[in-house]
Amino acid sequence: MDQEAAGNAQAAASVPVCYRHPDRETGIRCTRCERPICPECMVSASVGFQCPDCVRGGSGTGRPPSASRPRTLAGGTVTADPRLVTKILIGINIAVFIAVHVRPSLLDHLVLIGQWPPKPYTPTTGVADGEWYRLVTSMFTHQAVWHIGFNMLSLWWIGGPLEAALGRARYLTLYLVSGLAGGALTYLLADPHQQTLGASGAVYGLFGATVVLVRRLNYDMRPVIALLVINLIFTFGFSGIAWQAHIGGLVAGLVCGYAMVHAPRRRRALIQYGSCVLVLAVVVVLTLVRTAQLT
Repeated sequence: MDQEAAGNAQAAASVPVCYRHPDRETGIRCTRCERPICPECMVSASVGFQCPDCVRGGSGTGRPPSASRPRTLAGGTVTADPRLVTKILIGINIAVFIAVHVRPSLLDHLVLIGQWPPKPYTPTTGVADGEWYRLVTSMFTHQAVWHIGFNMLSLWWIGGPLEAALGRARYLTLYLVSGLAGGALTYLLADPHQQTLGASGAVYGLFGATVVLVRRLNYDMRPVIALLVINLIFTFGFSGIAWQAHIGGLVAGLVCGYAMVHAPRRRRALIQYGSCVLVLAVVVVLTLVRTAQLT
């Protein structure tokens, strides 16, 4: 009987209890400081639940030193404005959109194009001619009002909550890596003389990361899956859409997003940014392969 009682006591001790109510077992943790919290202490946030101390900005007493700086689910620093990077990205896209309409000739220098004009004309311009910068500038370039409107609305709706969950640095890294992956796949598979532009690759990367995040938090996945399916239907159901950018960005977002939210705490940054570096390495390889084909 003594051994049985000791075993029961040990099992009970292994069950997490609320840090404010030690008599209450719980399986929920604060998304900022990761301390166990019971239903009474849970405060609903934009992503997951937070403890009362984190909601008050750490003004409570008894917080451990490791929780003095609230962190996001992915380990990023919690900021006063969790949508700042999203706002900046939207501002850059709008600024480039205005600049292109004020000076239309600027568009030719920003869009993603493999090679123009076709051989045997020389000199040529495009990524194959060494203009790799187009993989970046094309991510922020739009020409049609409906195009930038749709992309920026998607960026605002999806980007804001994702930025709050990942933190600014990880969110920006995810955005840029996804956009570059979409551009690289477009460069590899599309007609090299076809001009492509837009933030769709980066936005689809955010879609992919959102799917991973929702799954990680055990939220209802049906709304985000339905939205993703609708977007994929548009991608393949209408002509004139660079599906390669969408798929490339989506795959990169899934890979990097999984690393962001599932990396173990001890080596979190190494795994998160290391995964992004690996995706960038694939981007470089694809770009080099396509360049070798065109030159």
